[in-house]
Amino acid sequence: MKSKPSKSARKRDYLALQSLGERLIELTPEQLESMALDERLVDAVSAARSMRSHGALRRQKQLIGKLMRDKDPEPISAALHAFGQQDRVEKQTFREAEAWRDRIATGGREQLSAYFKRLGHRNEDLANDVSALLSAPHEQARREAKRRIFRRIHRDLSQKVQT
Repeated sequence: MKSKPSKSARKRDYLALQSLGERLIELTPEQLESMALDERLVDAVSAARSMRSHGALRRQKQLIGKLMRDKDPEPISAALHAFGQQDRVEKQTFREAEAWRDRIATGGREQLSAYFKRLGHRNEDLANDVSALLSAPHEQARREAKRRIFRRIHRDLSQKVQT
């Protein structure tokens, strides 16, 4: 004879589902749509995003947890993990682009050559921006050149990650 789970076990399971559902609130609408969730759950998550009252938000999260009981949590959990992984990669790419920009700004053409070697090809637009940075007559022109350099490096590194 199989005994039913204790009340404490059921409550732990319910709270785990509610916590998983709460993580859905943090997703962008595009990410939420890509998960192909039940319309009622999507509506509940969307409503929770606009709530500012603590009590109302708490009750909405409980509703999301209740709606999650009918769902298989594995695909939702896997999708949330994938979105988290994507965010980590984007943040790492951003940090790497900042580091290369700073190295190139201080090291000049030597660091630019190291960047091209790491990238595997030469980017003439970036080389022109570095020349503009090195010959910038004033601080405003240097800042603008550094911004352009960052954007080009970030785009290069993002494309390299996607391939």
